[in-house]
Amino acid sequence: MNGHAKAQNTDAFLLNYDDNEVRIASEFLSNWLPFLARGLCKSCTHTISHRIRSLRSERDATVSTPSIDANHCKEDLGDCTAGSANGNADNYDDDDDDDDDNTHSLGSWKDEADRFTEPLNSPARQTRPMLKKSWADMAMEDEVMAGEDNYESNGLADANDSFPEVTSVAEAKPKVALSRDQRECIRFYRVERKKDFLCLERINGKLVNILEGLELHKAIFSAAEQKRIVSYVEQLDEMGKKGQLKARTYTAPQKWMRGKGRITLQFGCCYNYATDKKGNPPGILKAEIVDPLPHLFKVMIKRLVRWHVLPPSCVPDSCIVNIYEEGDCIPPHIDNHEFVRPFCTVSFLSECDILFGSNLKIVGPGEFEGSHAIPLPLGSVLVLKGNGADVAKHCVPAVPSKRISITFRRMDDTKRPIGYTPEPDLQGLQPLMDEEERSSKDNASRDRHISRRPADGGEPMVVDRGRGLASENPKSRHSGRTRQGPPYRRRLQSNQEH
Repeated sequence: MNGHAKAQNTDAFLLNYDDNEVRIASEFLSNWLPFLARGLCKSCTHTISHRIRSLRSERDATVSTPSIDANHCKEDLGDCTAGSANGNADNYDDDDDDDDDNTHSLGSWKDEADRFTEPLNSPARQTRPMLKKSWADMAMEDEVMAGEDNYESNGLADANDSFPEVTSVAEAKPKVALSRDQRECIRFYRVERKKDFLCLERINGKLVNILEGLELHKAIFSAAEQKRIVSYVEQLDEMGKKGQLKARTYTAPQKWMRGKGRITLQFGCCYNYATDKKGNPPGILKAEIVDPLPHLFKVMIKRLVRWHVLPPSCVPDSCIVNIYEEGDCIPPHIDNHEFVRPFCTVSFLSECDILFGSNLKIVGPGEFEGSHAIPLPLGSVLVLKGNGADVAKHCVPAVPSKRISITFRRMDDTKRPIGYTPEPDLQGLQPLMDEEERSSKDNASRDRHISRRPADGGEPMVVDRGRGLASENPKSRHSGRTRQGPPYRRRLQSNQEH
């Protein structure tokens, strides 16, 4: 290994990158460690392994990297491959290894490789908890990161509603054998879904599960996707402050007390939270115009429908973005029925709880008490319908740190704004086939024969897909006569009768 040098506990180079970028680099290098260490001596492999592991401290000088000098390295400084018969560090005997560490793994790359080789319907895949995705995988599978060099004036890439490879990073890494559809299926099957929320309250003398209909879908959006979405929301915030958005799209009320004054951005329709100065009641204002759904948000909507979070019968056509600063909240409420059910909210930047209850209590500014609290992880989607949307009220207590949420809803057809035009690229969306549907379709495609009954009610016809021929049901050829057997049997029977 050329240029052996003693590793330093601190490196000014890392100060040029934030914690997320350092973490992503660590995951990427971890996956490539077997390739990077190929042909190196064992001590040099250990050095690379520890150097990569030190990145996980994210510029923390407490993680040290063992030094290597000429006496420590088992080979000449000019050629670390001399002692490796096959040019691979794996050839070293276990007897020489006093370290319990796996020099070719930082605890993740083998697991990642195993995950991509498992069948989609294997028990291991269905029960394995969510693992951190590698940087390379996120770069390949990330719709939101697509088209980075093809931004339109609104800061969004038109990726034809798909997930093309990123231009800058994908070109620098080798091609992956898995197709885009296969990678999407892998992520789709790793989504954790909880649909069995239970909280019983007595309403009108009957015990009712007020959380019936709630669904929590975790890890719908990866870390890289979240970063891109948050970055775009921050751009919209700046545009709103500069007056570059329509008047009712952007709202930033004054923070006159704790819990009040969160920033909101509305797209698709303008919703009036309370009776305004003009006397307009709460609800969708048909005469008010806001900006249409940004393309990036439409890409998110397609993900929600395709990954079985929202049904294709309820594709959102509007959304509201909430930007919380520390201490901001949302008071107890039930969403207006001018928006049909289900609707959903996506969480970014920081985790917080959402409270549910038929009778939520206000304890103080931004503080509430409820029957049940549900944590909202980053990148997760909470779907509201049934009792969870219409019986229980919900609220978000004062958040401990900055948070962004995007709530997608579909307007009632009769409540849409004047002149509203449906988004053409949100029409006809269909969900990704799950394993059961895929298996059923495959079985049907392998069936080469189908039975068709004529319109006059006669015997069914058999169509041979392989030969492209159609004939009557074979049984119908003999339906009107009795089988008489071979001729010699008929002659013998006639002689006996006479």
